[in-house]
Amino acid sequence: MNASKYQKPYFMPPVVTMDWAAKTEIEKAPKWCSVDLRDGNQALIEPMSLDEKLEFYKLLLEVGFKEIEVGFPAASETEYQFMRALVERDMIPDDVAVQVLTQAREHIIEKTFQSLEGAPNAIVHLYNSTSVSQREQVFGKSKEEIKQLAVDGAIMVKEFADKTEGNFRFEYSPESFHGTEVEYAVEVCNAVLDIWQPTPDKKAIINIPTTVENAMPHVFGMQVEYINKNLKYRDAVELSIHPHNDRGCAVATAEVGVLAGADRVEGTLFGNGERTGNVDLINVGMNMFSHGYDPELDFTNMSHIVEVYERLTGMKVSPRQPYAGELVFTAFSGSHQDAISKGLAYCEKKKEAGDNVWDVPYLPIDPKDVGRTYDSDVIRINSQSGKGGVSYILKLHHGLVLPEKMRAQVGYAIKDASDKMHKELSPDEMFEIFAKEYIQHTPVFSIPECHFKQENGITSSVTIEKDGVKQVVTTSGNGRLDAVSNAIKTFFDMGYRLQVYEEHAVETGSSSKAAAYVGIEKDGKMFWGVGINEDIIKASIDALCVAVNHTFM
Repeated sequence: MNASKYQKPYFMPPVVTMDWAAKTEIEKAPKWCSVDLRDGNQALIEPMSLDEKLEFYKLLLEVGFKEIEVGFPAASETEYQFMRALVERDMIPDDVAVQVLTQAREHIIEKTFQSLEGAPNAIVHLYNSTSVSQREQVFGKSKEEIKQLAVDGAIMVKEFADKTEGNFRFEYSPESFHGTEVEYAVEVCNAVLDIWQPTPDKKAIINIPTTVENAMPHVFGMQVEYINKNLKYRDAVELSIHPHNDRGCAVATAEVGVLAGADRVEGTLFGNGERTGNVDLINVGMNMFSHGYDPELDFTNMSHIVEVYERLTGMKVSPRQPYAGELVFTAFSGSHQDAISKGLAYCEKKKEAGDNVWDVPYLPIDPKDVGRTYDSDVIRINSQSGKGGVSYILKLHHGLVLPEKMRAQVGYAIKDASDKMHKELSPDEMFEIFAKEYIQHTPVFSIPECHFKQENGITSSVTIEKDGVKQVVTTSGNGRLDAVSNAIKTFFDMGYRLQVYEEHAVETGSSSKAAAYVGIEKDGKMFWGVGINEDIIKASIDALCVAVNHTFM
């Protein structure tokens, strides 16, 4: 790989400051502008139809976006008609502004304002490229000539706004900022602002796009901080950023940009957009949320957002996409499952004491806050899982609280089954394996019937069925289970020790079932059985029967 062919493709500001580096949090949400319907849409193999754009627009309103870039009306008839539909169908709420993009060319600006006729709230977004490579290679123009293009565009936008019905604000972007001298970008932006003469009551937007991300986030922070300190009319300007993700740093770039003075962030859901896409606004907003600050966007039904996005765009949300992917809250690892299970229990105890602060290992946020559930999302079982995760699922889905000493053996049994099947196991599949091994396992003998009398402690008449033959064995013990155990020992002329016995209710109500767990020790090994029945004595006998059956294998 010949790295020598590349040189630093960005410019440092003439005065470098890093005041933003002393800040630790974004404590107030910036203004968010979704560009899904323009920047994201133009990246699709099959651009959205009018009806699809309308449905996506409604989704963005549901999420809470107050500024939505809806397209480039002069670029296609669909985008023009979409803008007209929003106006004519009265689909622009009073507190929402739609945004449209235009180049600094008269016929494009004219077509843009035709589409906006009657718009109650609209932002006209003007741009032209300012980078060295664009100036030299594409336009063959000097700095002054490129600046004049921006100024001429600003004049035309203002003139068309004055003669078009509607309520308009203006935005300017020095496109390809990444390759533009920072002080020159500020010079061009200030020249545009001199034309628009913004006021605190009607602010202009200066938008800084990392059209192709090519610098580390802290470099962008220094650039934005310089712009923030050198823009004219600063109290009448919203400083906006539009990060792309070519280096995979768009989220970090956006966060640093806001710390450095940006008031506004443009981006998309799930980072959709050309090439590697734009900044993922869900990611940035949820990062704020995870630190205790309100992003002022609603992601409480993340699965719905994913479904609509995937259906309308044809794109897929990665299972590892932060906060939204199918697997982002899922633990397969045994040690992780154990920690999460204990953390959730600890969190519940804290809640009872009035402490609602979330702090669970491996889960930066409560999955319920984005509409996910613990039972199907957090702990899932495969060959990498451990006793804690298996026990958690059996308890959550089937009400079984395994004895501590039994959990490791059950965990290995479930893991082994998953490994042999080469698949993740659902809760029902897990229980089927568990039941076959610990509830139904009677290959050698069974006990279909028992009768008890209070003589010599407890006397039992135990019917033992082996190889289709039934035999009644009468013995006594210090309790019912002990008496049955003595009958089994007598019948098989064997010895073992009853080491563990636990029981609990599985269901509530008058017809509730109980679970009994029996662990016996024979020749230094533990063998386990489980019984589930409305009669706790029957459940205990069934559990003992299964445990002893295991000793013959």
